[in-house]
Amino acid sequence: MPPKFDPSEVKVVFLRCVGGEVGATSSLAPKIGPLGLSPKKVADDISKATGDWKGLKITVKLTIQNRQATISVAPSAASLIIKALKEPPRDRKKQKNIKHNGNLSFDEVVNIAKTIRARSMARELSGTVKEVLGTCQSVGCTIDSKNPHDLIDEINEGSLTVEE
Repeated sequence: MPPKFDPSEVKVVFLRCVGGEVGATSSLAPKIGPLGLSPKKVADDISKATGDWKGLKITVKLTIQNRQATISVAPSAASLIIKALKEPPRDRKKQKNIKHNGNLSFDEVVNIAKTIRARSMARELSGTVKEVLGTCQSVGCTIDSKNPHDLIDEINEGSLTVEE
């Protein structure tokens, strides 16, 4: 016999999905089916909540209480960088291995670092900025027309400071 249902219990589920699209309910069902939720309804809610992240892979946090799911977007550094590059939404089925060769300002990088600060492992904001710069390097964009790794070296030397 299954355990009794507790209406005050809060469950948190993290999902990785594509923004603005209704994901496959077959991948949702094993995660949220045992919690008493309809996978189709939750998939529609996720696609509505991630509408402004069209075409980007994004992490979604489902907070489930009393068989009601509230959806919040927990964007990764890479998805925030790609969104800041202001590239047009792409069709994932047709365009593969896209190079993001845009240019960001250092202020945008600091704003992204402040956004992900809560989930960062760094002690100071400068460490979080270095994490974001490393992600910029792997995404393939430049910062103020400079290589992101040059800025990481400047922060390490102390010639570039990051104010909280």
